[in-house]
Amino acid sequence: MPQIDIVLVEPLYEGNIGFAARVMKNFGFHNMVLVNPPKMTVEATARASHAKDVLEAAEVVTLDEVFARSNLAVATTGGLSKSVSNPMRMPYYSPAELREMIHDVDGRISILFGRENWGLNNEEIRRCDIVATIPTSPEYPIMNISHAIGVVCYELAHLPRGEYMLASRVEMDALYAHFERFLEGIGHPVEKRETTILLAKRVLGRTNLTVREASTIHGILRRTEWHLKHPGVAYDDKGREYWDGEE
Repeated sequence: MPQIDIVLVEPLYEGNIGFAARVMKNFGFHNMVLVNPPKMTVEATARASHAKDVLEAAEVVTLDEVFARSNLAVATTGGLSKSVSNPMRMPYYSPAELREMIHDVDGRISILFGRENWGLNNEEIRRCDIVATIPTSPEYPIMNISHAIGVVCYELAHLPRGEYMLASRVEMDALYAHFERFLEGIGHPVEKRETTILLAKRVLGRTNLTVREASTIHGILRRTEWHLKHPGVAYDDKGREYWDGEE
């Protein structure tokens, strides 16, 4: 089973933090992470009830630290894109679909929940690998944060032991940086690069790359870059260079 961190980004109300701890423990989750939380008093402890241990063990870190240590970062949002042409909040997955995506992987997965009043901002969502949403009624789609955490934890409870290790955040960031350099090298239009990088991140994020797979993509990009710089030069099946272009 991957290590799953429930990350509350700048929660506004300590009561919701306590309720979140309680529902996490209901479904067997104990890793609560808080980013810039409010001051907590006896209210948070009272709301946590018998999950005081989860509340007391909660880590307080920066958002940069969350992303740096996560193999996979999942943004939860109630505000969805209406068009597949906008990759910021597309494609998106339900908690049940998320379970299928991560059920056989190992590594650290951070699931981010945003502020009670306006959720995660676009920059925070952009930095995540996957976007998830709870399929609620259009009549009243926005859930209380602790309720949303409860639904996600319910769907992800009792995951089996992971079978393969995901590429680390450092390895994935290096791959994205390489892809950005590749786009520059092939003259991809400057005004389209940011969107293209985001699209690539959405595609690669949901494939759960292993270290070997990430390394293989690096190798393909490097080989392509070499051939672009050396047109007409190729290798035979023994790795010996020969010229296959016209004089």
